[in-house]
Amino acid sequence: MRTLAIGDIHGSLAALETLASALCIKKDDTLVMLGDYVDRGPDSRGVVEYLLALRGRANLVTLLGNHEIAMMDSRRDRKMLAQWLALFGGEATLASYGVPALGEVPSAHWEFFKSCRAYYETDTDFFVHAGAAPDLPLDRQPADMLFWKRFENPAPHCSGKRMICGHTIQSGGVPRDLGHAVCLDTAAYDGDGWLTCLDTRANRYWQANNRRELREGMLGRG
Repeated sequence: MRTLAIGDIHGSLAALETLASALCIKKDDTLVMLGDYVDRGPDSRGVVEYLLALRGRANLVTLLGNHEIAMMDSRRDRKMLAQWLALFGGEATLASYGVPALGEVPSAHWEFFKSCRAYYETDTDFFVHAGAAPDLPLDRQPADMLFWKRFENPAPHCSGKRMICGHTIQSGGVPRDLGHAVCLDTAAYDGDGWLTCLDTRANRYWQANNRRELREGMLGRG
């Protein structure tokens, strides 16, 4: 029984498939996806479809990322739509669906986005997309912390639990470990980037890229 956390995917289906194959996922594993499934990378649609299928293979926990928020907001806000297309990588997402407008994205995918959680926690760790205010319990966290906060030497959380997040790209393609906080965003969509999965008990991680290369390592603070 493992708890596995996977960082920002951003349309990187090949990397996700490579990781999942290497992990030999079992039904008693808990997979915590840290959000940002769409935008920038080549196959956002394929990523969402893969995650929907993965629900039957393990206990899948999907967190909401700021890119899903931007995509959903773009359905009803023309100004946000322009920003999503120009700044968030939304054009790549639409291309992956092969459609000219968000209204043609399958309804099951919108339901998937709406079902994503703001946070998840275990006895020792809590998981968020971006960050958390150190002095507030998880159920009182503001949205700007959960979905938009940059990973800039965060203080330990009042729960005493370790924070595991994504959102902020870590240089060198290696996750950053502060002991009380770990960031797993290693730019999966980038040509030199990696998608990272952390076994939270063993502190061992695996990484795959869109060339289907695989490597692994152990967390080390720094």
